[in-house]
Amino acid sequence: MSTMTRRNAGKLLAAAAGSTLVLRLARGATFINSVIRGVQIGAQSYSFRDLPLDACIDAYRSVGLGECELWEETLIPPEIAREHGGRRKWHSNVPLESLREVREKFEGAGVEVYAFNASMRKDMNDAELERGFQMARELGAKCITASANVSMAPRVDALAQKHKMVVGFHGHDNTADPDEFSTAETFERAMKGASKYIDVNLDIGHFVAAGGDPVDFLRRYHERIVTLHLKDRKKNHGPDVPWGEGDVPIVAVLRMLRDEHWKIPANIEYEYGKPGMDTVTEVKKCFEYCWKALES
Repeated sequence: MSTMTRRNAGKLLAAAAGSTLVLRLARGATFINSVIRGVQIGAQSYSFRDLPLDACIDAYRSVGLGECELWEETLIPPEIAREHGGRRKWHSNVPLESLREVREKFEGAGVEVYAFNASMRKDMNDAELERGFQMARELGAKCITASANVSMAPRVDALAQKHKMVVGFHGHDNTADPDEFSTAETFERAMKGASKYIDVNLDIGHFVAAGGDPVDFLRRYHERIVTLHLKDRKKNHGPDVPWGEGDVPIVAVLRMLRDEHWKIPANIEYEYGKPGMDTVTEVKKCFEYCWKALES
């Protein structure tokens, strides 16, 4: 993580928490404090993908999470998302002032939009890529997390330097395609020779499914990680499972953040759900899992 981003993270994570409290910040807003033993726990808004924006914001408050990694599709009206090409059209044309209103909604609920999650794929033109930075700025995000291709690193780096905003590349477990982020080697390729603005958004579930060791990667590259995604999966491209039933060392990762005092937000990304399961209830279970791991 760049020096600028570490400072921002340090301000956000400064208060130690023994319970979910509220915290007065400089702008006068009242923010939920979901820091546990020095570790900021938040959620990727994809976790609440079955909810419209306002209900998603209410869910953060209901669970007691004060930090959000905001998935772009959380903002797109469902009727537009269902249209052919609707997502890209919305991305390019949504009025930026409307995103300031979104930021105010989150802040009014006590939730900090720490990161904006936008795609940066190789079929996108420069204007579409730059739009992601403009949107992040209006939302008040400190950094961008991005599903992208490894070959996109130079293009993204040029824009990141222009906007002075860190981008953390996000991986999945597609190890068959060398242009997809998955293993340590793919992240290392993107960072090699790049500026301080190119970092990693490490999804520890996908990383394990791709054959990686997130504890080792975190130890070696913690200064280059902007956020973590927390989930449980089985090895060898296995399925998402309820936390504690898979092969992902969630507890070890959280305790490493705690014990090493690394100020990296750890965001719940709820993925194991099946039809009929209540999203908010399951995210609460994940948050309780984090509490138990960090308080023991």
